[in-house]
Amino acid sequence: MKNLQVPLSVPKEKRGEYEKNWHLLTKGSGNLLLIAGDQKIEHLNDDFFGPKIAPEDNDPEHLFRIASASEGGVLAIQLGLISKYGQNYWDMPYIVKINGKTHLGPNEEKDSSKPLWKVKDILEFKKQSGLKIAAIGYTLYLGGKYEAKMMKEASKAIFQAHQAGLLAVLWMYPRGKNIKEEDIHTIAGGAGVAACLGADFAKVKFPYQAKDKKVAAKAFQEAVIAAGHTKLICVGGGKQAASSLLNFLDLQLNISGSAGLAIGRNLHQRPLEEATRLARSLSAMILKKTSYKEALNIYKNVETKTEKPVRVHKKLLGFF
Repeated sequence: MKNLQVPLSVPKEKRGEYEKNWHLLTKGSGNLLLIAGDQKIEHLNDDFFGPKIAPEDNDPEHLFRIASASEGGVLAIQLGLISKYGQNYWDMPYIVKINGKTHLGPNEEKDSSKPLWKVKDILEFKKQSGLKIAAIGYTLYLGGKYEAKMMKEASKAIFQAHQAGLLAVLWMYPRGKNIKEEDIHTIAGGAGVAACLGADFAKVKFPYQAKDKKVAAKAFQEAVIAAGHTKLICVGGGKQAASSLLNFLDLQLNISGSAGLAIGRNLHQRPLEEATRLARSLSAMILKKTSYKEALNIYKNVETKTEKPVRVHKKLLGFF
């Protein structure tokens, strides 16, 4: 399998399970298109309802519909929503986001280090539901008062995931007073921390506001190299034109050397038909290495089917 290195924290008897989950996440490409739905907790309803947001985005199932039609995207979302909607979307892979916090009140007072679900609970749910849960996800804020606790919890969860053959993705955000979140040198430091903790992928910021896009993409190589065998995927950022997003992705993949994209509101705030075309164009670039022009053509011209999947898994979901 291309670009696959199984960590030594994966027991020999679980290597096959790890390889299977790696293939589910990357479609054998080594790259990842992560469709982020975890903002349902992080940003409450601010990202899902309001001016310039498609009305259907207020329905949580919108996220599942987009991911199901994306041709290779992986939905990262909380276990409760997977339990509620997974019976209609059982044939696609999932990343279970295990920690989080809302944006109400002062952030510095919030300790989101402790996981909402334990890895053993996720494994029990996976076995009982039959869903394709391939990885766990954890957000880690560097520079805050809970940094040490978050690093401890993240490292423990990553090790437990590997022991069971799951992969682990870190949302790695340097954040706090006097910290420049889009400074590439700071991002590279966070990428190195993700590698030290054993993450398979790390979701990091990218300097979208840089004046010279190509110069910024080349400078971002510092972060990719600092991550070592941990692959970096860049956040999608705020909503922007599809052509701009695809152009940035082209630079990230082909100049920076990143391994994909983690996209949330830049995708799900669009109507389903448009979001599906965009998801498929992103998937083509990330997983099939199509060119920017080919991907833009997919976004502009491909007709999509947006009907809700009807296959229902026979097993009962939910263990709560």
